[in-house]
Amino acid sequence: MLHQIKGLHHVTSIASDAAENNAFFTQTLGLRRVKKTVNFDAPDVYHLYYGDEVGTPGSVMTYFPFHNALRGRRGTGEVGETVYSIPKGSLPFWADRLGSVAGNVSMADHFGESRLRFQTSDGEGFALAEIAQDDRQGWTGNGIASDYGIRGFHSATLRLKDTGAMEELLTFMGYEKQGSSGNLTRFVVAQGTGANTIDLELLPTAQHASQGAGSVHHIAFAVENRAAQADVRAALLDTGYQVTPVIDRDYFWAIYFRTPGGVLFEVATNEPGFDRDEDMAHLGEALKLPKQHEDLRPSLESHLQPLD
Repeated sequence: MLHQIKGLHHVTSIASDAAENNAFFTQTLGLRRVKKTVNFDAPDVYHLYYGDEVGTPGSVMTYFPFHNALRGRRGTGEVGETVYSIPKGSLPFWADRLGSVAGNVSMADHFGESRLRFQTSDGEGFALAEIAQDDRQGWTGNGIASDYGIRGFHSATLRLKDTGAMEELLTFMGYEKQGSSGNLTRFVVAQGTGANTIDLELLPTAQHASQGAGSVHHIAFAVENRAAQADVRAALLDTGYQVTPVIDRDYFWAIYFRTPGGVLFEVATNEPGFDRDEDMAHLGEALKLPKQHEDLRPSLESHLQPLD
């Protein structure tokens, strides 16, 4: 069993409009845009990162906004819901704030947690969960008071036709089964980023998901450094997983592998962080390009949609 994985690092999804995506996560949810860069493989598309003040691992939601992308089809083999942690007593504030701008807003109880479920304009599923024992500080620079501020992720729910292989994988990754409720099974990793929980939703008769706008592209797990990542990669390879070589993503190093249920997993380092090429006071303001795409700057700056 691995011990290097410390919970979630980030979640990366697909959107259909960069400006709308930016406005929702910064103005409505009050998160900080900590990086404005481009997709390594499609540099004419932004890669936008939203999180807490410094982009702490376990707080960062990232997006590839492909303009006018068709909406994905919900189903199994995907992350069905990404859940943020908020302070106790803050759900009424968020219910009022999201009621007119988000879709399918509803209250729910989930493993004893009070939560507010909602969807983005692309149909992506999110929830805000009141978590009492979470001392992380939410970003308040976009006008959300500290009594209500989003602290980072709490969990993610994976939708699967069969949960057996995923349960084995999560156990191997250092997660422990905490309990079950209906068709949901909860796994938690100790001493993680605060984003320590994965819920598995068993949907044996559901269709398989297809990716598009509103779909999670991949979910990333955190390790402290490259040495820990190398150990995880070797262990996964020994277990029979097909794992990519280490890829430099400028703000972390990444490896990827496809899980038995179809969800794409990434293992990302906490180093070097989002301040490696920007002063902390100005994170996410300037367009930062991977060095291999720097020669494209003039055309990209004229092509990419302006963002506030």
